[in-house]
Amino acid sequence: MKLLNYVQDGGYRLGIHTDAGVVDVAGAAAAGGQAELAGLNIHQAISGGDAVLDRLASLAGFVTGNPVNSYLLLDENGLTFGPAVTRPSKILCVGLNYRKHAEETGSPIPQTPILFSKFNNALAGHQEEVPLPAVSQQVDYEAELAIVIGRTASNVSKEEALDYVYGYCCANDLSARDLQFKTQQWLLGKTCDKFAPLGPYLVTADEIREPNNLRISCSVNGEMRQSSSTSDMIFHCDEIISYASQHMTLEPGDIILTGTPEGVVLGYPPEKQVYLQAGDVVTVEIEKLGSLTNTMTAL
Repeated sequence: MKLLNYVQDGGYRLGIHTDAGVVDVAGAAAAGGQAELAGLNIHQAISGGDAVLDRLASLAGFVTGNPVNSYLLLDENGLTFGPAVTRPSKILCVGLNYRKHAEETGSPIPQTPILFSKFNNALAGHQEEVPLPAVSQQVDYEAELAIVIGRTASNVSKEEALDYVYGYCCANDLSARDLQFKTQQWLLGKTCDKFAPLGPYLVTADEIREPNNLRISCSVNGEMRQSSSTSDMIFHCDEIISYASQHMTLEPGDIILTGTPEGVVLGYPPEKQVYLQAGDVVTVEIEKLGSLTNTMTAL
């Protein structure tokens, strides 16, 4: 199932992407005699696990299976998207986690995952404008597979780790390189406002059996810049979840950005490095997860 958040009346509403359109969960719940689901948000859906997922599948069938209920379908092209997950307790990121990306930056291959964080101010939705900070001249794109945790995970094994995943999203780990390397801590260049676009959908784990065998790409103004596979990760999704859970408890709705492949501006020779400018349109696409597009704007 593909879940999404869209903006209505100043808040986020939950939708279900289908081939026929987006199911308005609140409207479908009211019309289908499941009024208790009318106020359901994405975090309640995640925490509810399979039981809530089954009820959402039932709602989607109620709407798409009967033409009389077509009024409960929304045109996706007319929606204002929110981040696929709106208020995670943690946004963890893994640095230098693709072998070819480490090589293009001249960095040694990490022996353990390099973890850093972003904050909720960095979240942005599909098609949302991203302001380029005035204090940076070197904003870079990074196409990434995002993991969304589905249940509390503490000291989980690699073999069990994927059982704790609710779903996956496209993400863009936007990075202000001049701020990132201003000190030994990367945080400053990583969590500027709207520097973590996430979406358009949260695709549930049952649709992604092997997260480390997905095509991943990024284009800028239609020009392909990154084209790879999640199989090039140094530490695969199960390893990352297990490793992180040994150091902190992961909670439902937590997000893990799993690293980016080669092709970022930082990896170009200095004379060819052209960082993002106002008006640039950046699209991250991951197999089975859809396309996430954002336009850079002047602050």
